[in-house]
Amino acid sequence: MTTPLNLSDIIIRHKEVQTFKDLLILIGQVGKEGGVLLSMDIKPDFPDTPRDWELKVETAFSWGG
Repeated sequence: MTTPLNLSDIIIRHKEVQTFKDLLILIGQVGKEGGVLLSMDIKPDFPDTPRDWELKVETAFSWGG
């Protein structure tokens, strides 16, 4: 059984990420590196986080950015 990665853990580990756009790039890299499941346990608290953030994060994770 695969344990999902928590979005909150990724954000905490990468304090250099300051925008939602940068988060999508990072999430894409995590997906490319073999991440299988991503749990969106929190809403990213960036000023540029869009309303459809979950779809954008899922797409970046699945398709690599």
